[in-house]
Amino acid sequence: MTANGLMQEVGENETEVTEFVLIGWSGRPKARMGIMAFLLFSYSIIVVGNGLIVLVVITDPRLHNPMYFFLCNLSILDLCLTSSGIPQSIGYCLVDRPVISLPLCYTQIYAGLYFGATECILLAVMAYDRYVAISNPLRYTLIMNNTVCIVLAAFTWIVPFMITVIPCVAKPARFCGNNEVNHLSCEFKAVFKLICTDTSMSQISISVTSTFTLVFPLGFILFSYIRILSAILRMHSGGGRMKAFSTCGSHLAVVSMFYGTCMFTYLLPESVRRINRDTDKIISSFYGVLTPMFNPLIYTLRNQEVLGALKRLTVKKSDV
Repeated sequence: MTANGLMQEVGENETEVTEFVLIGWSGRPKARMGIMAFLLFSYSIIVVGNGLIVLVVITDPRLHNPMYFFLCNLSILDLCLTSSGIPQSIGYCLVDRPVISLPLCYTQIYAGLYFGATECILLAVMAYDRYVAISNPLRYTLIMNNTVCIVLAAFTWIVPFMITVIPCVAKPARFCGNNEVNHLSCEFKAVFKLICTDTSMSQISISVTSTFTLVFPLGFILFSYIRILSAILRMHSGGGRMKAFSTCGSHLAVVSMFYGTCMFTYLLPESVRRINRDTDKIISSFYGVLTPMFNPLIYTLRNQEVLGALKRLTVKKSDV
């Protein structure tokens, strides 16, 4: 064991990493305190906002339809995504050089990849739901029946696990030598740079996985919205057009925020992005903090049914 206890000997001239040191904001206490305040505020909004959406969708019978079923899934997913990383990052802000064990680091990476990929596919499923609702309003409940919704939800949660977590667990990476991660958490790309074995096959696997979880779902979303736009333009009712645009606008806002930052972080090479490391760290965590925070605001402030359900829930609580 080395003097600092962070690595164990695996060969004559080689050491295997058993712990990582997170140096994302080392030596910058003011920056860490600012980040911690931002994370505390954001996480509070995320928990309250998404928790309320889950509560009203479950308790209000008027919201028991496919659109709000998938919105409830999105809120649960955002709670899982943020809870897998933000609380730990808040704690790490209190230490200049926080140390994280290899198993816990792996857990953070797997959770981030899994929940991120799940959200990509769920947003595509939600786009399909909006397409059916607008293009086939009379057959909507028949097409999007309970069985179809459950199958789509199961597909959304199971497939990302199979294409992200299982391959990583089946062939875990090996780290040796440098154990300093230039990030505030075990972010995938920051840790991937420390792998000491050949990563050519891993990079191919990452490209394939990114295609399935980012490019294909985004392509499906764009195709769905082209069809949706065509259906909206054929509507004769101005009120119907406005309602359709309002509903789809909320979903498009979420898609733009989430996919934009994900693709910037994971698909564009660093030579193309040309930004400093601090900016890259902020952008890479954008989809894991700001998107889940804005989701409930976007969907509630633009949705009269959800606002009405919240008011009814408040009235019930005050009458008890």
